[in-house]
Amino acid sequence: MDRQPTLSGALVRLRPLQETDRGALFAIASDPLVWAQHPAHDRWKPDVFSEFFDDALARGGALAVHDARTGALIGSSRFQSHDEAGGGSVEIGWTFLSRDYWRTGANREMKRLMLDHAFQSVACVFFSVGEENHRSRRAMAGIGAQPTGEVDVRDTPTGVVRIMRYEIRRP
Repeated sequence: MDRQPTLSGALVRLRPLQETDRGALFAIASDPLVWAQHPAHDRWKPDVFSEFFDDALARGGALAVHDARTGALIGSSRFQSHDEAGGGSVEIGWTFLSRDYWRTGANREMKRLMLDHAFQSVACVFFSVGEENHRSRRAMAGIGAQPTGEVDVRDTPTGVVRIMRYEIRRP
């Protein structure tokens, strides 16, 4: 599976993340409200974001998200944990968007583009969402993701968090 495709829709365009995106993405990520419900709710801090960004580049699978009309960089997402066993699976996550693009359909279209791309190669896409991240949990329901009942408890620098797992199977 190509984890760094270029994907285009009416609202968003996704392309492989590059080092040159660091400053513009940090300008978005430096808004504490972007991370308020996220388990890693301190990613607005320069050192924490830098570690997050470095990890995205090192792992591959990271995508920059642009407004399809203006070309402005508006966020990021990733394809991670690709597994070819059992028909294949991949995780979509690590997503964040500028608050200007919340409730605009941008996230829904981005996920639809990523799902359509993934289902060309894998049978299952999964998502990991913090239990307290109600915005992302609503988004999961909005794209048809089903909770699996799996819960992972993680000890993070900001405390213990419960991560809920969701999945969508290839139609």
